[in-house]
Amino acid sequence: MLNAYDIAYALGVGISAPYWLLKPSARRKVLRAFALRMGDVPPRDPSRPAVMIHAVSLGEINATRGLVTQLRTARADLDIIVSTATDTGFDRAMQLYGGQSPVVRVIRFPLDFSSAINRCLDALRPALVVLLELEVWPNFMRHCQRRGVPVVLVNGRLTESSFRHYRLGGLVTRRMFARLTAACVQDEQYARRFEAIGVPHDRLKVTGTMKFDTATVADSVPGDRELAEAVGLRPAQEPIWVCGSTGPGEEEIVLRVYRQLLKTHPALRLAIIPRHPQRFDEVARLITQAGFPLLRRSRIRDPQSEIRDAVILGDTMGELRKFCSLADVVFVGRSLVDLGPRQHGSDMIEPAALGKATVVGPYTANFADAVRRLVAEDGLFVVPDERALGATIDELLRSPDKRRAAGERAQQVVRSAQGATARHVQVILDVLGR
Repeated sequence: MLNAYDIAYALGVGISAPYWLLKPSARRKVLRAFALRMGDVPPRDPSRPAVMIHAVSLGEINATRGLVTQLRTARADLDIIVSTATDTGFDRAMQLYGGQSPVVRVIRFPLDFSSAINRCLDALRPALVVLLELEVWPNFMRHCQRRGVPVVLVNGRLTESSFRHYRLGGLVTRRMFARLTAACVQDEQYARRFEAIGVPHDRLKVTGTMKFDTATVADSVPGDRELAEAVGLRPAQEPIWVCGSTGPGEEEIVLRVYRQLLKTHPALRLAIIPRHPQRFDEVARLITQAGFPLLRRSRIRDPQSEIRDAVILGDTMGELRKFCSLADVVFVGRSLVDLGPRQHGSDMIEPAALGKATVVGPYTANFADAVRRLVAEDGLFVVPDERALGATIDELLRSPDKRRAAGERAQQVVRSAQGATARHVQVILDVLGR
């Protein structure tokens, strides 16, 4: 039976149809969502209790690693269902958990229509649902409540921009958030915001961020030397600048800065790893249009015959951490250009945990707690613009001691901030035990 949410969604799809039907990229995206996210999942054996963990995309999926491991250790009788909403998230989840079926299953999170939600919940019958960060949907929450399925928010965060938008939702927003059984949030400021939009005070817990827990403090990464050999990097002989998780508009800036840096650091090598795979070809064109020879990681045939001084495009999945391990300096993207509040910042914790001198731009709201902690201990460099980026990279390349000291401080920050995952697991187990 349709409810007000279903009617509102249907009207939204209908009203926006002229836009997405006429625009090929939007049409493909909408039709793909309807094809893959209608709740059609194989039924699960209901004799074992299950926890469904929803993580919207790649970064959130990575944050589930420790959560899944610790839950399975604490409760071997649990089935784990990991859901995601994006292709990159799904691919990463399959990398992490595809070999652990049937104990851990990976599915597409259903669209927020009653038919899709009911089809999914009927097949999976979870004992509890865990939502990461801010993936709260009104219709999904309503159906979980009607079925008596508790919902726990973990790693919760609510930026100022999202807070303002949710407040506009009035009673609808408050009713949705009031349905949470528990909300584990990253800091006190987020807790105040969640309470203001409807989460009861006694259900709020400040538990920190799990993103520190997913980072392994180490000086190298398995497979990094093989990667260096494959792409022709010589870490002991030439400085390496890695730019990871870059977004639209940032690669052009990086390439201009690189051109200037080559004047004083002629041996400097550059590797660019875009945040989204669908931009790999676009970034390849940008590199060649800027006049640089290009080496694509995915297309290397004979490493000995490739151009040694080429700009490297990391166009494979799951190798960013290896690239960072080889770097002297790391720039973390989606932070120098304002791409909108949902894309303010990428994970700078991983390079920090590797002891790398790490640089970000001013747009890092989605990692505010990590930035605050790292900056307070001089373990992260924040630059406002292109000129400052070039000056900071230049200074770091000139000073190995400064790079090393910043990296050591960053690693210490990561160590001291770990432990949130265990606190989240305890809340989940407490709710399961009720």
